[in-house]
Amino acid sequence: MSKRRFGRVRRLPSGRWQARYPGPDGADRPAPQTFGSKSDAEVWLALKEAEIKRGDWLAPEAGKVRFGDYATSWVNDEVLKPRTAELYQGLLKNHLAPTFGNVDLGDIHEADIRRWRKERLDTGRRQARPFGPVTVAKAYRMLHAIMNTAVEDGLIRRSPCRIKGAGQEHSQERPVIPVSTLLRLLDEVPPRYRALLLLATFANMRFGELAGLRRGQLDLEACAVRVAVSTAELGDGRLIDDDPKSAAGRRTVAFPGRSCPS
Repeated sequence: MSKRRFGRVRRLPSGRWQARYPGPDGADRPAPQTFGSKSDAEVWLALKEAEIKRGDWLAPEAGKVRFGDYATSWVNDEVLKPRTAELYQGLLKNHLAPTFGNVDLGDIHEADIRRWRKERLDTGRRQARPFGPVTVAKAYRMLHAIMNTAVEDGLIRRSPCRIKGAGQEHSQERPVIPVSTLLRLLDEVPPRYRALLLLATFANMRFGELAGLRRGQLDLEACAVRVAVSTAELGDGRLIDDDPKSAAGRRTVAFPGRSCPS
């Protein structure tokens, strides 16, 4: 056995060479493979020593955590709005867990992510259900966030999610309802829903904001509405009131006087 300043190498009965080194955690660790020559083993030890000095060392077993278990904990540990939590749970169940659920974090590589994304976007494949590009972008963005947290937790060295633009959503612009169609709808819907249609059209409010609107938020004299609450329906049918999606969502919106509901 050869003594060295860092680590040691020895020749095995097979003729190949083994390298061992003391990890920062105090454990004596072998290289994950043997080497054909003594010099190759010594080069590996030199690189491992440099890695430790840079602070880049990770315990080989650190990434031996199943993605499904880690992702479930990640969702539970995040401070999320109920609707967002429901979305994440659905993305995990339907899009991430079927492919990565039983795979260790350290065994998920860039090629695996690219293949997973391509399969979901491949319209030529016969799937049980089609996956739109917006849904795939949401799933990728969630996967990216989970793997980044795994890096911060010291479980993997870097995230395998490195596809530029994969998390960007490109939704088609929503069509604008013609005024003639709006007038026809106003004649056909019950009077109690006319204000909803007018505010959706002329105040450009989202459905959740309209559903959460209260009488005190509507100023008929100034023809303005104060948006402060958004109502969402969960998968089990429950309705919950929450803050708007962003800080900018809290706003006061004016609308034309002639459209002022009465």
